[in-house]
Amino acid sequence: MRKDKQLLTEEEKKDIKYMRAALAQARKAYELGEVPIGCVIVYEDKIIGRGYNRRNTDKTPLAHAELTAIKKAGKFMKDWRLEGCTLYVTLEPCQMCSGAIVQARIPRVVMAAENPKAGCAGSVMDILNNPEFNHQVDVTKGVLKDECGILLKKFFVELRARNKAEKEQRGKADE
Repeated sequence: MRKDKQLLTEEEKKDIKYMRAALAQARKAYELGEVPIGCVIVYEDKIIGRGYNRRNTDKTPLAHAELTAIKKAGKFMKDWRLEGCTLYVTLEPCQMCSGAIVQARIPRVVMAAENPKAGCAGSVMDILNNPEFNHQVDVTKGVLKDECGILLKKFFVELRARNKAEKEQRGKADE
């Protein structure tokens, strides 16, 4: 992604605009103490689905940003097929979310940060472009990668510090 705004194409400008909306969703997760992942789905230049990570809050492994946004977009479209939509997400989708993207027939995914440990849009595997499936997805990587990565890194630094402090408190309580 080019940094000089004057050289950006209209599609790149649109991608930045909607990734900022996904980042706003990620910040909601961060405020809840959740891993800050956010997602928006766009149809005809309108956000029709929003979601952010709520796994701990909702006590379910299904509360991923992408799944929430897909569910809301499906209600808007009155269909499970989200053809003509673009999904924007702050972190590369996992295997579950990548499978849901393929199932929903979403033609394009724009993602910020890659996930080398669990990403299934090319990092660990590429579910979104597996030729064995009946649908493949056009993927754009790296949009606002630094901004999204900073929020993720900040979250995990704070989480490790909290966990260390809690462990030390438990140790003192055991004495």
